[in-house]
This record gives sequence, structure tokens and C-alpha cells, in this order.
Amino acid sequence: MNNKVNEKTLRLKYVRVLEKFAQRSIALLKHPQFDFNLFIIQTKKNYILVEQAQSIRLDSEYLKKLIVYINTIMNTVEYHSETFEEEQQLLLKESNLLHKEKNKNSYKKDKHTKKKFYDGY
Repeated sequence: MNNKVNEKTLRLKYVRVLEKFAQRSIALLKHPQFDFNLFIIQTKKNYILVEQAQSIRLDSEYLKKLIVYINTIMNTVEYHSETFEEEQQLLLKESNLLHKEKNKNSYKKDKHTKKKFYDGY
């Protein structure tokens, strides 16, 4: 029992670290006075926390995509163009898709279920 609780807390800590890193990076990308050098410095500084966290197997589609997004951010920081505008737009697009994936499973009540057509088959 204690091992299972410990495993859940480790998983939760890992997920929180991943989401915190992604949210900080997205906030830097969306900033009106975007500074590329500041983005690189802050991203590398924030990634230290991700490296320190104990990685755990994640089964959720959202969490898998979150890890891919974080790896994309780090690859973009390492290998980027001179202006970084295309990369910035790509990362913002990916963040929007990630946010959409996260909210995909929100509860949505079916309205007017009794009025649906039933043809007897």
C-alpha cells in the first residue's frame, strides 16, 4: 500500500514539473516583447527542474504529447534559425494543440437525448 502511494506521489510530482515547464515556456513565447536570448536562458534554467525530476512512465495521450512538446522546445533552443520567428510560431501552434488535447476530455452533457430518432432496429 505504501509503495503504491509513493508511486502516485512521484507520478504527480513529475506531471506537475512537466506542466510547469511547459507553462513557463509558453508564457515566454507569448510575451509581447519577446526576447530570444531571455527565452533561451530561462528555458535552460527551467529545464533543470525537469532533469532533476524522476521520470515515470505516463500512459495518458496528453502527457505523452506534453513530453514530446518539451523535447521539441529543447531541440528548438539548441537548433534554431537566426530570427527564431518561424520556430516561435511553430511552438505556439504546438502549445495550442496541446491545450486542445488537455481539454478534449472535459465533460459535455448530451442535450435532448430523448428526442433522438429511433427507427426500431
